[in-house]
Amino acid sequence: MSAILEGRTPTGGVVILRPPIDGEPLPDSSSEYDEWGEKLPLSQTAGHIERLVVECDGIAVGHVGWHRVHYGPNLGSCAWNIGIGLTESAQGRGIGSVAQGLLARYLLVTSPLDRVEASTDVTNIAEQRALEKAGFTREGVLRSAQQRVDGRHDLYSYSFVRGDELRSGL
Repeated sequence: MSAILEGRTPTGGVVILRPPIDGEPLPDSSSEYDEWGEKLPLSQTAGHIERLVVECDGIAVGHVGWHRVHYGPNLGSCAWNIGIGLTESAQGRGIGSVAQGLLARYLLVTSPLDRVEASTDVTNIAEQRALEKAGFTREGVLRSAQQRVDGRHDLYSYSFVRGDELRSGL
């Protein structure tokens, strides 16, 4: 299947984002930040989530996903919320920064929405760095925003808005 987006890591690795092939399982990207306990049915959460497979040098190493969030009743008050999951072997290689930057730019180019946002646990230093390298701006703390099996967790919120790609030179 062909890539819809392509970029390179600082060491020259080729990162592509592509649709999953029918029946293809997403690579296992579970981590300490994914211990949810019982999950709600998708219909009771954000609803429809789009996903793309992340490949590096021809090997599927993770996935990115996004869904629309609302801050008011009109289209101009909507934003994209994105997330990523990478296999352990793909972490720390710049793949996450490239993939999230590609996805943010793609969403801004292909839709009328002006904001892409992401969040990560306040202890997830690697993802904080990845988002910042991808051009996202840290906005603040979402206090007690996430419930996982070990209790409530604070998150940092990040955004990438139309025009950031021009200021960042990416």
